[in-house]
Amino acid sequence: MRRIFAVVISLALLAVTPGLATADPYARPARNQQAIDLVITRALSQRGVPFSYGGGDATGPTLGSGSSSDVQATEQLANTPAPNPGSIFGTIPGSTILGATPAPAPSVVGFDASGLVVYAFAGAGIKMPRSSGEQYKVAQKVAPSAALPGDLIFFGPDGTQSVALFVGNGQMVETSDAGVTVSPVRTNNMTPYLGRIIA
Repeated sequence: MRRIFAVVISLALLAVTPGLATADPYARPARNQQAIDLVITRALSQRGVPFSYGGGDATGPTLGSGSSSDVQATEQLANTPAPNPGSIFGTIPGSTILGATPAPAPSVVGFDASGLVVYAFAGAGIKMPRSSGEQYKVAQKVAPSAALPGDLIFFGPDGTQSVALFVGNGQMVETSDAGVTVSPVRTNNMTPYLGRIIA
């Protein structure tokens, strides 16, 4: 009963929010269109949920694994040459600081880009890989000119940097530093092909 209520509320929000998930008519089987509508509704229902690097799974937002900047800072610190006070050069070649301060414990419950996609497609009973690069590998490749709502937009080499869900009318649902949001489709750093999971 809760699930039906959540879907009804989400569809009502779509109806009062013009232009977010509408598109030109296209020929998809009705059953597949219902699945796509559910995927989009599920993604849109998470607007405002914070960004959390490594966060999100099939059941919703989760505690992440820290921010990407925390992870990068820890890796950089761990690869910093260790000082050698007895050497005129100041470092021990090939050594790094052991016991470097780890990244702060994650404290934000939310989604990263691929986690949001995992959550959205789980609503239609589709288990997606957890990383955007793996999602790119399993998706049917589609030219941007043939994009349909529900297609995935990937960024970076082989989709390894990020992913967003195309919702129509030049809009996509994505995670950003501000959290889950609807924004205009960006083509900067986009892969040559979009990915289609539900044909």
